[in-house]
Amino acid sequence: MRVWTGSQARSVRTALGRLARWADARCGPVPTLPRESGVTLIEVLIAVTLLSLLSVVILLSMRAGLGAMGKANEKLLENRRVVSVQRILEQQLAGLIPAMADCQVPDGPPARMLFFQGEPRSMRFVSTYSLQEGLRGYPRILEFQVIPGDGGEGVRLVVNEHLYTGALGAGFFCLGPQPDPLTGAPVPVFRPIQVGPASFVLADRLAGCRFLYRERQPPPALYRWVDRWILHFLPEAIRIEMAPLDEDLSKLQPVTLTAPVRILRDAGAPYVDQ
Repeated sequence: MRVWTGSQARSVRTALGRLARWADARCGPVPTLPRESGVTLIEVLIAVTLLSLLSVVILLSMRAGLGAMGKANEKLLENRRVVSVQRILEQQLAGLIPAMADCQVPDGPPARMLFFQGEPRSMRFVSTYSLQEGLRGYPRILEFQVIPGDGGEGVRLVVNEHLYTGALGAGFFCLGPQPDPLTGAPVPVFRPIQVGPASFVLADRLAGCRFLYRERQPPPALYRWVDRWILHFLPEAIRIEMAPLDEDLSKLQPVTLTAPVRILRDAGAPYVDQ
């Protein structure tokens, strides 16, 4: 075996280095294989679990937000309905007309009388305001009735609308004057109010609802509220008492409404120009 001296070994290393630089210049650097990298199965399971938990939290947050928004919208709609009912009742009472009716009396000529029915659970009069046309349409005969609620829970207030065609058409709804069983004085008698599919529900789920009428009195009383109107002129004011069945302080509730009748004219008295 040949033994290399120190100078010879250095010459060989120098020659090999030059050869390697020449090869790099000619062919480029020799590529080196990268080290293998990856994840373990446990790391994959942890990542999937964290992603699943994050997705569940996001879905629960969205569900809670949508539920809160739905409840807020429901309460807002209920509040708007209560406010709209109050406004409708005020407009209907403010548009009251002192109309007359030719009531058909058996075996006799028609009896002309004031068209106004005032009872504790029923009320009927002519108004310029209607649900269909507002203040822009023809006068309507409004029929208010308090009926039992669904399932016998509480009561509800409904209203019917009929086109007012004059005293003769309004006479269909009345039966003429008859003696009052208490006072014996002649009082107007009307047909019962019929509630059907065309009836509009103004207020529902009420613990109670009734109509009161203000009657003028001599001093010192000045006035009193009665639950039955039998006089031949209009009352000074009309009160609709409503109490909610379910008291919830977080939303608006139906309240008692009192509306003055701003009509001083006696519908049955003749008026002539002076």
